[in-house]
Amino acid sequence: MRKNELKQKMLRGERTTNGWLALGSTYSAELMGHAGFDSVTVDCQHGMFDFTQMLPMLQALSATPSTPIVRAPWNDPAIIMHALDAGAYGIICPMINNADEAAKLVQACRYAPKGARSYGPARGLLYGGADYFDHANDEIVVFAMIETRDGIANVDAILATEGIDGVYIGPNDLALCLGAKPGSDLTDARVIETIAHILNRARAHHKFIGIFCANGEVGATRRQQGFDLVTLGHEGSLLAQAAKASVAAALKAPVSANASDRSTGY
Repeated sequence: MRKNELKQKMLRGERTTNGWLALGSTYSAELMGHAGFDSVTVDCQHGMFDFTQMLPMLQALSATPSTPIVRAPWNDPAIIMHALDAGAYGIICPMINNADEAAKLVQACRYAPKGARSYGPARGLLYGGADYFDHANDEIVVFAMIETRDGIANVDAILATEGIDGVYIGPNDLALCLGAKPGSDLTDARVIETIAHILNRARAHHKFIGIFCANGEVGATRRQQGFDLVTLGHEGSLLAQAAKASVAAALKAPVSANASDRSTGY
C-alpha cells in the first residue's frame, strides 16, 4: 500500500503543513496539491460542494505530492466510510464531544478487528494499491476535532481512545463555545489558555495535534508552539487575499497626466 507520507512525517516528529479546499474546484485541488503542502484537506463540512464534487477533487490530488485528507461533515459512519472508499488517506471529524463519539469515529475508519468499517475500498485500491486492506488500518490517520465545551472537558478520554491518532482544533468554534468571537484564538485569554491546554494533553498522550490557522503567519506561530499539523487557511481566503493585494498594488502606481484624455473608441 502507498505510504501515508503525512503520517510518516509526523511520526518522525516533523512539523507539517496542510492545505484546505472549500471551493469545490478540481483545478484548485491541483494547484493546492502542487503548492508544497504535506497534505490537502477536502472540507465536506463547510466547503461549497457535495460528494459528487469531492471525488474528482480527491482524484486531482492523487496526481500531486500532497496526502489527501477529508473533513467529514459529521460523525456519520456512512459518510466517513464513503470518503475513505473514495481514496481519502485521513479523516478529520468535527464536534467530537466524548470517548463514545471518538470510538464511533474509529469504528468507521478501521477494518475489523480494530473497527467496523465495511469492505469496499473501490478507489482506495486504485490510489493505495492492491494490498490496501492489509495496511489501511495503519496508514489512515484519524483526527477528532476538539471545539466544544464537552470536547474540552473530555479531551483526555478522547485522546486515550484506541485508534484515535490525534486531535484537531477548530479555533473558531472553540472560541464560540468559550464565549469569545471567531478569530480571537491569538487575542482572547480564554481561547489561548484552552488551546495550550489541549496541546499539552495531546503531548501527554503522545498523540498528534493539528489546528486551523488564518494564514501562514499564524501557522508559523503554531509550528513554534509544537503543533504537528497546521492548516494555512483555505484556497478561497488565499485567493481573496492575493486578489486584494494585487488591486492595492496597482492602485499605488501613479496615473499618467494624459490618462483621462484617452479616446473611448476601440
